[in-house]
Amino acid sequence: MFELVYPADPAPLFPRPSADRPGPAPSDAAEMLPLVEPSGLVYGQAARAWCHSGSKVLHPVVHLHIIDREGRIYLQKRADDKDLLPGYWDTAVGGHVTYGETAQEALYREASEEIGLTAFHPAYLGFYAWETDRDNELVVMFAAVGHFDLHPNETEVSEGRWWTPDEIEAATGMDVLTPNFESEFARIRTRLEALL
Repeated sequence: MFELVYPADPAPLFPRPSADRPGPAPSDAAEMLPLVEPSGLVYGQAARAWCHSGSKVLHPVVHLHIIDREGRIYLQKRADDKDLLPGYWDTAVGGHVTYGETAQEALYREASEEIGLTAFHPAYLGFYAWETDRDNELVVMFAAVGHFDLHPNETEVSEGRWWTPDEIEAATGMDVLTPNFESEFARIRTRLEALL
């Protein structure tokens, strides 16, 4: 199981101020994210906005794949007001680990916030780094198998539905699914099917 290793004292804030760039301190309302080495060692913390501003600092996120006993996979459609990939279908649950949380704590919080899921037993699937032109995330993957009563939060998710693996394959490369989901599904499809 992947674990984040926090320092005994609060990690330093980033970006680090300098004489030529003193930089504003994050506001009390800023969502602070841990900055990590690929091993999970936390070396700093930064506001979410800075992490997504092209700084390319590695920060952890969690993904939950939900499968029913028929082998269908639940996907969420990203809300139209999302700043990244609005209207695309994506992993059932995905979100940032906030500073001080473990990956599993973040997983339960995000599952509750996004789709109203609170009672489940996640299976750990692994982790990998995902880098885009503006982001660099350490993705920690989990899965849950069962028939769940899911209630998408309309501020986070525009809708959700069950997809067969064949429907996912047919939508791959068609500008329907997020690139991260397409890549991740190809990586873990066999592991998901083995959970049934």
